Amino acid sequence: MEAKASLRHARIAPRKVQIVLDLIRNKPADQAMAIIRHTPKAACEPLEKLLKSAIANAENNFSMDKNNLYVSECYVTPGPTMKRIRPRAQGRAFQILKRTSHVFVTVKEYE
Repeated sequence: MEAKASLRHARIAPRKVQIVLDLIRNKPADQAMAIIRHTPKAACEPLEKLLKSAIANAENNFSMDKNNLYVSECYVTPGPTMKRIRPRAQGRAFQILKRTSHVFVTVKEYE
């Protein structure tokens, strides 16, 4: 049995999110939460809410024990990219890509 949570269209590049997800994969839920809280990365704030949501889903929807959970699966996929134009010298235009992410976290109970 597993509980999932997803965050779609997060306004942060997938590469930045992937760094933090690699730190918490296969860790106990409480240890993963501590890692996220003490990592100085921009992706940590939305990931903390996402992990809390996955833990709450496990507790409330599947009656799992909060102390027995671990992060079994977590991954990020690129979302739609917003394209913006920045004026440059001599009348040129420079394209800025504002990337978004879809993040997925799954928690399971230890057997």
